[in-house]
Amino acid sequence: MVNGKRITLQQAAEIIKDGSSLTFSGFTIWRRPMAIIFELIRQRRKNLHLVEVNGGSHTEFLVGAGCVDIWESCWVGHELYGKYGANLSRRVGKGEIIVEDYSHAEMLFRFAAAAAGAPYAVTQTSLGTDIHNPDYDMLGRAGLRDGKRIPRHKYIFTEDPFYGAGDQVLVPAARVDIAVMCVQQVGEEGTVRVDGQYYSDPEVARAADITIVMAEEIVPEEYLRRNADRNTITSFEVDHILECPYGAHPTGMFGRYDVDGAFLKDFYGRTRTQEGFDEFAREWIHGHDHMSYLEKLGWPRMLNLKANSALNYSTSVKRGQ
Repeated sequence: MVNGKRITLQQAAEIIKDGSSLTFSGFTIWRRPMAIIFELIRQRRKNLHLVEVNGGSHTEFLVGAGCVDIWESCWVGHELYGKYGANLSRRVGKGEIIVEDYSHAEMLFRFAAAAAGAPYAVTQTSLGTDIHNPDYDMLGRAGLRDGKRIPRHKYIFTEDPFYGAGDQVLVPAARVDIAVMCVQQVGEEGTVRVDGQYYSDPEVARAADITIVMAEEIVPEEYLRRNADRNTITSFEVDHILECPYGAHPTGMFGRYDVDGAFLKDFYGRTRTQEGFDEFAREWIHGHDHMSYLEKLGWPRMLNLKANSALNYSTSVKRGQ
C-alpha cells in the first residue's frame, strides 16, 4: 500500500509491547479482536493495562493467560454463556491483578473526554455509591498514580459553579497507548465502516495514541465514499489495518456471523481453574495461527454461525435452549 498502513496479524501483536495500556472495540461478546488477542497470548505478552468501557471474552482470555496486571472497567463476562469473569475473579482473589472499578457510565464519559482532548469529564453518575469510597482506589493504594498514563486521582468531588446543580464528580480522561478494533470493513486508507451498533468505537479510537483496525475485509476507499454517512471512523484516526476473516470468533460480528455460544460456554466451564485455562489454551491457542484455528473449528461450524444477509443473523443457530 502507498500509505503503508497494512500489516499482518503477527505485526499487529508485535506493536503491542509489554506494559502497554489497551482498549478495544465492541461490547461484551460482540466485535472483539480475538485473533489479535490469541496472537498476544502466543507471543506471551505481559504487564498489560486494560482500560475498557466493559470487559468481555477477550478480557477473560488475556487475564487467564497472565498477560494483564491492571484492569479498569465496570464488568466482565460472557453474558448468558458465562455470566461473570471466572479468570479475573480467580486472579483477583490471589492478588495477581489490580482492578480499578468505575461505573459503566463513568467509563464511557472517561473515553468521551479523552476523545475530545479534555483532561476529565463531569458527571453525577454513581454519587453516593462505594465506587467513590477512597478505600477502593486500588491504583492509589498501589502507589501507581503518577499523573502520566495513570491519573493522579481516581475522581475529585466539586460543586457546579454555573447553575448550582450541586455535587459533581470529575473523572479522568481514559488515555491509552493502543486501541485494538474489530470491524466489518476498513478502507485501504483506514476509513472504518461498522454495521449495526458501533458502541463506543469512535471514542476509543480517538482516545488512543495508536489505533489498530482488524477487519473482515479491506475494501476500496472509493466504495466507502459512495455512502460516506455510513462510515464510523475517519482514515486519519487509524494507524494500522489488517484483513482477518472471522477475526472476532468466538465473539460475533453483526451481519457476518453469530456469537459462538457453545465455544464460550465450553471456555467458561473449563477455565474455572488455572490448570483448566492452560489446557484450553494448549488446545485452541498455542501451536496455531489464525488459519489453523479456523481449520480446527471446521467449516460446518462456521457455516452454521454465518449470518443470513437479509436478516443479519444466523437462521441455523438454535436459540432459547
